[in-house]
Amino acid sequence: MGSPLKIMPKTARQAPKSAAHDAPEEARGSRLGDETLITHLGRDPLANFGVVNPPVYHASTILHPNTESFASSFQRRFEKGEVNYGRMGTPTSYALEDAVAQLEGGYGATSVSSGLAAITTAILAFVKAGDHILMTDSAYMPSQSFSRGMLARLGVETTFYPPCITADDLSALVRKNTRILFTESPGSITFEMQDIPALSAAAKAVNPDLVVLTDNTWATPLYYKALAHGVDVSIHAGTKYIGGHSDVMIGLITTTEQHYVTVRQSATSLGIASGPDDIYLALRGLRTMAVRLRRHQETGLTLARWLEARPEVARVLHPALPGDPGHAIWRRDYTGACGLFGVELVPAPDQAVAAMVDDLELFGIGASWGGYESLAMPIEPRKLHREAESWTGAGPLVRFHAGLEDPDDLIADLEAGLARFNRVRKAS
Repeated sequence: MGSPLKIMPKTARQAPKSAAHDAPEEARGSRLGDETLITHLGRDPLANFGVVNPPVYHASTILHPNTESFASSFQRRFEKGEVNYGRMGTPTSYALEDAVAQLEGGYGATSVSSGLAAITTAILAFVKAGDHILMTDSAYMPSQSFSRGMLARLGVETTFYPPCITADDLSALVRKNTRILFTESPGSITFEMQDIPALSAAAKAVNPDLVVLTDNTWATPLYYKALAHGVDVSIHAGTKYIGGHSDVMIGLITTTEQHYVTVRQSATSLGIASGPDDIYLALRGLRTMAVRLRRHQETGLTLARWLEARPEVARVLHPALPGDPGHAIWRRDYTGACGLFGVELVPAPDQAVAAMVDDLELFGIGASWGGYESLAMPIEPRKLHREAESWTGAGPLVRFHAGLEDPDDLIADLEAGLARFNRVRKAS
């Protein structure tokens, strides 16, 4: 594989502005703009006969010229760029990992077989029996299920904390055996924003050995540089916006240099390497993510503002809206938003929500967002497994993903859906 792209600092111009608002001056600095980086990172055409995209290496066995070469490669097996065995990394996987890590400002990344695999691999890298972790109550449901199930069986205790907890209150939850502070901002169902820099500083003041993890799938490495905000390990379901076409299963874990080998060893031990074709598709998707994400953001905000004005809507859960409780944190730390947001409807029976969602023509009913298509997913608030803080909304929830369709067409579809919602609600 060729050397990673060496980016020369900019001196005379600034990075492109976000579609949502200007990035802070210190965040832009002198580096190339993200839209330039996303186009050029992780590829070296001169090393591949001039081919623009890195080739796909389907590999299990890696042959070595002699025993000395084999032994030395085995000793270096966790180093970036080392090709020792197919499951442990190939030029294809390193191309994607280098691109994501550099885009996010990390030392290195590790690709695994799914977003959930990225979560579980990252957690298991740092815990053992007798340890304790802190996890936000608004985390992705499979993250919570993993903690309540497998981690508990392995002797690791989880305390769930309210997502909007203050730094002082979080400090009181940190123990000597607390190994992980797990964050997710915004939460993928109820969209609370977390003050991650403050929480990270507070937790590490009590236990300096604690590791801060975040699920950064919503913002992607493009709109939130997690490692610059007190995070040690940033997790992505590349299945979503990085892949972008609803046809890839892949997860990525970006780390600081201190934690890179630890996470790499965890992935190797668990044997959950990503497949070469999914890696290739994720890398191809990454090239257009900036363009796609801008459209997802714009359409998502258009729909959110339209829904805010509807009488059937009690509130819209979208941190990029000025009235959202987490807007100040989003404005301070993020350079954009995606197309995923939630809506709390006025109180209504389940049949009214079903009438609205079931006959939508342009919104599919599905869970894995981030593709080019729009989605709607009803959520039963009473089934949210909130241990630390109960959900107080009175009405049903619907999570929307704004795809790449014409926003006017999506609004017309929603308007017809809300008319069906009203007919059933008033008849009940």
